[in-house]
Amino acid sequence: MASKDRKKYKSKNIFSSFKYAFEGLFYGFKTTRNLKIDLVIAILVIISGFVFKISLMEWVAVVMCIGLVMSLELINTAIEEAVNLAMPNIHPIAKISKDVAAGGVLLAAIFSFVTGLLIFIPKIIALF
Repeated sequence: MASKDRKKYKSKNIFSSFKYAFEGLFYGFKTTRNLKIDLVIAILVIISGFVFKISLMEWVAVVMCIGLVMSLELINTAIEEAVNLAMPNIHPIAKISKDVAAGGVLLAAIFSFVTGLLIFIPKIIALF
């Protein structure tokens, strides 16, 4: 891509950059089922955090896990859309790209789930 062509895709100012980023967020939430599921789970975890009065460091872990999973879900969506554009027909390498991106989200979700268990299981056990 020529330098001249790249310039037409650059943001004119900081407000345009934020506008485009929010458009990406809205697109992700509108079109990605898993991101909607992640949002519901995040809300339930946040409510649980208030109910169980988790510590500041536990909140840091929860917020980082939520941010990581949702960010990776958006990146996965971007990779899938780019691959679909570049390779509209089924191709084994395109499948690998999509699968690896989805695997990254899955791995973050698994570690986030384990983090949630480490935080909330002792608090649930303490109730009994």
